[in-house]
Amino acid sequence: MALLFSPFTTQALTVKVSQIDTARQGQIMVMLFAKDGFPKDHSSALSIQTAPVTAGANSMLFHFPQSPGEFAIKVLHDEDMNNQVTKNWTGVWPAEGLGFSNGARVRLTGAPSFKEARLTLSSPPDVINISVIYP
Repeated sequence: MALLFSPFTTQALTVKVSQIDTARQGQIMVMLFAKDGFPKDHSSALSIQTAPVTAGANSMLFHFPQSPGEFAIKVLHDEDMNNQVTKNWTGVWPAEGLGFSNGARVRLTGAPSFKEARLTLSSPPDVINISVIYP
């Protein structure tokens, strides 16, 4: 009998994005990453889900049917809907709201590392909560 290894478990994952500034237009993007590409290379995300920002909806739920054993989540309030983080006049600091799993935050030295945002699911929580932080 052969055993097949899969980097995915069958555990579903629910992400609650909160503190959304509904005065800002655009969409909320939730990206599920393994280590590769986190957090800047969106094309390396294992899964990306989006939803439009609507008036009065300062929180949203996103459901991923499967999650990898180790992962990190990035949330972007993509106001201009270009599917990337827009920078402010410095060209370095984000101009749009961001949030990361495990409470990781953007610092003056840059985006958080995978290690700072990493989560491991041995038993799935009901919901992973991530707040959007605006510049």
